[in-house]
Amino acid sequence: MYNDLEKLYWWSRMKHDILEFVSRCLICQQVKSEHQVPLGLLQPVTIPEWKWDKITMDFVMGLPLTPKKKNVVWVSAHFIPVRMDYSLDKLAEFYVAEIVRLHGVPISII
Repeated sequence: MYNDLEKLYWWSRMKHDILEFVSRCLICQQVKSEHQVPLGLLQPVTIPEWKWDKITMDFVMGLPLTPKKKNVVWVSAHFIPVRMDYSLDKLAEFYVAEIVRLHGVPISII
């Protein structure tokens, strides 16, 4: 954190203040690299026997707000504009209305 901040800011005892802040920050301690489980090898995804049996999805976040107040794109071969503050229940409703309606219920979602 110090290396990132020193590019933009400086004050007396800056390094000491940053070290003290990080040592007292619960989130900082939880995400420290020594507390993380090492990443495993990538696993190949098997080719499904039928289209839409197994699907993947992702969210593209941090986009500019559209006139309809959407700032995230939900990608699942279809691009569905949604908002970052939508609840999981609302996303599930969208999923049923936009994907299940067209393709049925998948066997698995990655």
